[in-house]
Amino acid sequence: MLRGQDLNLRPSGYEPDELPDCSTPPRHSTKQCPIIAKMERREMKMLAAKAALDFVGEGARLGVGSGSTAHCFIELLPQMRARVEAVVASSEETARRLEAAGFRCTAEAGGLDLYVDGADEADGNRQLIKGGGGAHAREKVVACSAQKFVCIVDESKRVARLGEKHPVPVEVLPMARGHAARKLAAMGATPDWREGFVTDNGNWILDARLLDLTDAAATEREINLIAGVLENGIFARRRADVLLTATANGVTEES
Repeated sequence: MLRGQDLNLRPSGYEPDELPDCSTPPRHSTKQCPIIAKMERREMKMLAAKAALDFVGEGARLGVGSGSTAHCFIELLPQMRARVEAVVASSEETARRLEAAGFRCTAEAGGLDLYVDGADEADGNRQLIKGGGGAHAREKVVACSAQKFVCIVDESKRVARLGEKHPVPVEVLPMARGHAARKLAAMGATPDWREGFVTDNGNWILDARLLDLTDAAATEREINLIAGVLENGIFARRRADVLLTATANGVTEES
């Protein structure tokens, strides 16, 4: 099913004279201008965000995710202000953006009607990897509190199997970093400490590469049993109810 066919969207923050001249790429070059590629990705994210607005019902208690695609949704959300009764943010950055858009956030995540968020990876079963921005613990709380989880991505985030492009972020207590890293390594992963990064909860992140995600829900559960782990970025036990994928031809909906 196609949604949001209107491709006449322009990313904010760019003026024509600010862009490099990419109209004549170097001879024999097959590479796309990186600025144009970035603009096209943002246009697709805006398409997916626009399609997600259709799921905001009257009197909605709404959860809003984190990351660049969720930020696009926040940009468009004032159009639906009259329908929104309450908003819960999944990160401090999201809260700042929502408040700047004129929404007052509530801290209680219970009883939400809808959660809208992006993903780092999404497979054909609507299972996700999230947490590139380190907000996956709060994101999972909000997702699990919502009756419906609508995930919005552009086509670059689609994968045949989870783990193809991104590691699994694991939020750990600082004192548990070494212990959790050894347990992840015993599971076959290569854990990398995201040095210098501190989550909104005051914790650290281990990015677990090369995990076997054949049974993503089982792996999600096993990681969370490690002492000192707060949450990991696999969203298989709470996968998306609706997956909106933006492409150059429009937005597809899977549910």
